[in-house]
Amino acid sequence: MNKLLLLIITVFISVFGFAQDTDKGDKKSREVLDRLTAKTEAYATIKVEFNYKMKNIEADIDENTEGTLFVKGNKYRLLIAGQLVICDGETLWTYIEDAEEVQINAVEDAEETITPSNLLTSYSKDYKSKYIRETFQYGTTVHVIDLTPKEGKSYYKVQVIIDKAKDQLLEITIFDKNGSTYSYIINSFVPNLELADSQFEFSSDDYPDADIVDMR
Repeated sequence: MNKLLLLIITVFISVFGFAQDTDKGDKKSREVLDRLTAKTEAYATIKVEFNYKMKNIEADIDENTEGTLFVKGNKYRLLIAGQLVICDGETLWTYIEDAEEVQINAVEDAEETITPSNLLTSYSKDYKSKYIRETFQYGTTVHVIDLTPKEGKSYYKVQVIIDKAKDQLLEITIFDKNGSTYSYIINSFVPNLELADSQFEFSSDDYPDADIVDMR
């Protein structure tokens, strides 16, 4: 998967995995993140509709697109920018519309592999949280929290905005070391939908003209 898709999956799943460890950040930020974690982990499924914005002033880049993510356990389905990504927990299919190509990868059972299930535990090991402020945004009172990676990443900070009343993620922005920012603004968050397992299975019959590239 390319960097964009990795970041998107990281955004909407990994921020929910902060353990109660004093080394993870200040007390107020941990309390907010713990509530977010507990509430989100109780959902059987999640559907998120979002806007993705990428900016780099020096490079004169200002992109904006929409996406949809479905999550059910360790399975997910992502639609973004002409790409469809399906994961059934073991295999990952990426359909690239412009190229009429399907890439198939195995989901390795390893700590460094980015999947919805292991991010809930692995992401919290690598970041320290800091409560920035309480403010009014998106028509409601929100918490603003910064997450700083403890070890080298291509980005130096992740900022999350959380609805105070609902304990729900509203926005996350990744600050890349190259001067780019990647923002994900949640327009709709729907938990506990009835999602059939077939939504997380790829059928080549649906894409008869696509080239299949098996990278397993």
